[in-house]
Amino acid sequence: MDEYLVPTSFGEDEFIEKKSRFIGRIWPVETEAEALEKIQEMKKQHYDATHNCWAYIIRDGAVRFSDDGEPGGTAGMPMMQVLQREGLNNVVCVVTRYFGGILLGAGGLVRAYTKGAKIAVDAAGKSMKRVWTVLYIPCPYHLYERLKLETASWGGIIRGTDFGAEVELEILLPQADAQPFLEKLVDLSCGTLEGMEIGQEYRAFPVE
Repeated sequence: MDEYLVPTSFGEDEFIEKKSRFIGRIWPVETEAEALEKIQEMKKQHYDATHNCWAYIIRDGAVRFSDDGEPGGTAGMPMMQVLQREGLNNVVCVVTRYFGGILLGAGGLVRAYTKGAKIAVDAAGKSMKRVWTVLYIPCPYHLYERLKLETASWGGIIRGTDFGAEVELEILLPQADAQPFLEKLVDLSCGTLEGMEIGQEYRAFPVE
């Protein structure tokens, strides 16, 4: 299965530029219909806004954007470029503008809508959707901190920790790294750390 980045969750942030208020929002979506639904929600919620500009990318599907009345190329395209630079898929972004009475010019608009999309991405966070291998690893207490560091260095996620006679961990690793990771643990611990694969999951987890 493919691996790709998606927004971790809904994200929102805003700023003021020369008295104009810009509100950036982003959502993870699975279909174009969901993306269009979010856009319509914002148009209804902010019916009194000067512009509700948007962009969305559906993996293996539609890639579209709108300036919503701003000069051509100054809003939707810069927002789309942010989503593409961030490597996001299955995402929709809406930047709402309340005009403050001062014209920004084409360059100023591009910078403002770029910023609106970027702060929304930062607020949402990014997750990698991929096949993860679930590992069960019992660990002596004196190796626990070392195991945590090693897991982080391999891009793994500690999903569960049970403190008993020893520490029992449930760790998720990218599928391709699971077996090399287990072999590395055996080497660095002189055979003390031995884990096993207990399943696989295709889902998204935060990466940044």
